[in-house]
Amino acid sequence: MIDENLIAPCGMNCSLCVSYQFMKGDLNQKGFHKKYCPGCIPRGLHCLFMGDCCALMRVGSVRFCFGCTNFPCKRLKALDSRYRKKYGMSMIENLTVIREQGLQTFLNQQETKWRCATCGALICCHNGLCLRCDLEKIIQNKKYRKDLKSDDGIA
Repeated sequence: MIDENLIAPCGMNCSLCVSYQFMKGDLNQKGFHKKYCPGCIPRGLHCLFMGDCCALMRVGSVRFCFGCTNFPCKRLKALDSRYRKKYGMSMIENLTVIREQGLQTFLNQQETKWRCATCGALICCHNGLCLRCDLEKIIQNKKYRKDLKSDDGIA
């Protein structure tokens, strides 16, 4: 079950983030050296992506961006565009579902959409892989090797 505190104000589902999943699985113990992240709200930042440019987010005045009169703002549109192109995920769509259907419906949809068919864990939105089932694939793929302590596999 996805914790509702892992849904950032910008609409990011932090439980799908590679930095959160690496932390949750403590993968640095397996030879990686990736920066861990517990999520925006759990670490008290309200929203990592929007807080530096939005006064409402910076101080936590609204729970979600759709609570702002400028929704969706230019910064959220840019973030949404990048995530749509690179990861097939939309912050604005996420926020629209939350606003129109409620947070619990959104959480249920996320549980289904991002579930690994093999083990049931959540897959990562940033690479489309299950960090339980596909760890070896991550180790072997050059683009993920920068996260390893050594170039020749797990250190």
